[in-house]
Parts: sequence; C-alpha cells; structure tokens
Amino acid sequence: MQIPIKNMVCPRCVMAVEQILDRMDIPYSEVSIGSVNLERDLQPEELQQFDQELQEIGFEILQDRKQKLAEEIKVALLEMINTPTEQPLKTSTWLSERFNLEYTYLSSVFSEVQGENIEKYLIKLKIEKAKEFISYDQSMAEIADRLQYSSVAHLSNQFKKITGMTPSEYRKNVQLNQG
Repeated sequence: MQIPIKNMVCPRCVMAVEQILDRMDIPYSEVSIGSVNLERDLQPEELQQFDQELQEIGFEILQDRKQKLAEEIKVALLEMINTPTEQPLKTSTWLSERFNLEYTYLSSVFSEVQGENIEKYLIKLKIEKAKEFISYDQSMAEIADRLQYSSVAHLSNQFKKITGMTPSEYRKNVQLNQG
C-alpha cells in the first residue's frame, strides 16, 4: 500500500515519518520523499492516527488527485536541482516528459494547489540550494553553474529578491554565525 504524503522535502522528513511508523508498529518497505510504501493495508483507525501524527509535525496524507500531482511535481523539481544534467532541459519540457502530461495542465494544477506557479516555486528551491552551497563556501560562479543559471548576476538578483540580501551579505552572515 502506497501513501502519498504532503510537505516531505528532505532526508530528515523521511526519518521523522519512519519514527512515527516505528512507534505505531506499522511495517513498511520504504519511506521516500513524498511517499510511504507499507507492507499491509491500514485499518481506518490506524490511517486516521497516522495522519494525525503526521499533521503534528507538519505533514499530511494526500487524498486528492490534484494534491498528489502537485506533490509529485515538487519532488520532481527537488530531484531536478539535486541532480543537474550536462544538457539542461527547459523545466516545462522536463516536467512534461517526466509526467507524460501537457505542461499547461501541470502548471495549472500546481498553481491551483500551491497558490504559486512552478517557476516561482523552482526559484525558491534554487535559492535554498544556493544558500546551502554558500554555507559550504562554494564560489558564486560554481553555484550559478550547478543551478544552471545563465550568469552569476542573474543568480545574485534572484537571491536578493527572495532573501532580501546579496549572496555576499548572506555569506558574511553565515561566517559570523559559524565563527
């Protein structure tokens, strides 16, 4: 039995869900970002308890088909920025091929469920990844290249728009907090 879960975005999220499953003594074969594969069907009261425990830590079981698709798009976008390719595809082309659906439909569903479009969501993901790379002391040129920005200036402009500070201000802030 596969259960899609909303708001799982990192390995710590996976660990948190595994802890709930272990505590509830629910056997599972795999927990990954966005879903859980259980070894058996849950009784209605178990499913309700599982969903309640998930909600306490900011997750929830997805019931609606559109919500499931929006979560799958979010997971796909995370995967896209975490495993860049040599030949970057346009996001719209990549998502259309991945889901075998028209991009206009994917975009419409995502905007309806998330309240923002795919492009804005992807920019936020990239800026979060850029912050991570900055904290690892990578150069802005390396970061721009890894995140497939056309230039350091383009990345810097988006970074400032999202965070309110320049990448160098952010880097100084990180260094002050680490030192």
